[in-house]
Amino acid sequence: MLSKLALISAVLSAAHVSAYTSPSFKGPLLIQPGVNTGKCLRADNKNGASVEVTSCTGSSDQEWTFGPKGAVSLYNGAKCLDVTDGKNADGTKLQVWDCGSGNPNQEFSYTKFGDNHIQWTKGKCVDLTGGSLATGNKIQIWSCNGNEDNNNQIWDTGYIYNKLPSKSETGQFGTNACGTTSSQTSNCQTIWMNDADDFCLWAPPSVGTIGDTERNEVAWCTKSGRGTRVMPKDTLKGVHFVRTKDYVQVTGNGDLTKINVKKGDEGGELDPHGSDSNGNPIGGLVFGNTFGSHLQYAEWTSFISATQFCMRACTGLNARENCQHTYDEMGCDWNMPANYNSGTFESCKADNDLPMGVYGTSTWHQGTSPTPAAHPVAKSSSCTPFPSITPAAVKRDYSAEKLVKRVHHARATPAPIF
Repeated sequence: MLSKLALISAVLSAAHVSAYTSPSFKGPLLIQPGVNTGKCLRADNKNGASVEVTSCTGSSDQEWTFGPKGAVSLYNGAKCLDVTDGKNADGTKLQVWDCGSGNPNQEFSYTKFGDNHIQWTKGKCVDLTGGSLATGNKIQIWSCNGNEDNNNQIWDTGYIYNKLPSKSETGQFGTNACGTTSSQTSNCQTIWMNDADDFCLWAPPSVGTIGDTERNEVAWCTKSGRGTRVMPKDTLKGVHFVRTKDYVQVTGNGDLTKINVKKGDEGGELDPHGSDSNGNPIGGLVFGNTFGSHLQYAEWTSFISATQFCMRACTGLNARENCQHTYDEMGCDWNMPANYNSGTFESCKADNDLPMGVYGTSTWHQGTSPTPAAHPVAKSSSCTPFPSITPAAVKRDYSAEKLVKRVHHARATPAPIF
């Protein structure tokens, strides 16, 4: 039988281990600055190698795995994220070193201190040195500021588009590794946002309300060839796609019962966070080509009902503000004021909408009376009209796929020679 002292020690040890938190996504993962998810952290496969910023390619020097005891490893567990010399001081650079169980220099927790922070157990946070995204910028630790406003300490995690796992989150209904064969029974949960004639919506796998199926929604797309379901002809009655400096957005209306939204359903909100940090749908991933080739959007928000839809995918410094997900009862017209007219199919450039819920220096909180009016529709220009949006095959970008594979091969660690 354990002595009282030993029992207390065991309890404290268990509490310490349970304090480690990891991203909801399953690894290996890219670690990306919240200010630009086209950039990734990398390191060479040698002790003392610095942790640096580079462009995302999905190569082995960028594939990090968050372990159960705080280790963040590379190269199949050969090297771990490490605070150089264990120096607990602002500006200490990060490196990689041989992974060692119980090494306090290698124990980190994700989201423990604010949203999407990587915190060392001794209190400092992983920090984008000088806020610079320059290739080769060496990453440091710095005092945690404890909120989402310090963009240098926000780190998104994600995937390269052609190396997706079968399932990215625990409890996921469908899959992210969808292949290229479209099917009306597909359970693909990876969607794309590219243009008025190339986008997807989240909708039920079988007839149901959004409220009942939000955890299991699947991808319904205008293009075939990505392994998703394809929207039937005449589903869409109007589509308005805009590209701003910070996000892409699609709004419109149609007969969305054709994609399994129950007739009469007033709909609901979907986003990548959910009440338990898993997304709605669980494991839902969003990609696009507007701000970079095959870029994953860490922040997005969507509403859909039986007759109306809207979806926005955000990037950059203000991604969380522009893709706010707290106004889940307010619907499309209030959250994303835009053109929802039937008979209009167009793709435009546009200014950003005013931030959801922000009115001058005040922020409105859902449920507070009175409810303010929606913001005015932002100015749009350079619109390209489409006669209609009908199903079509996607044009595959084989050159980009070969580039990713070639870079990955070039950076692979050579096998040792004996």
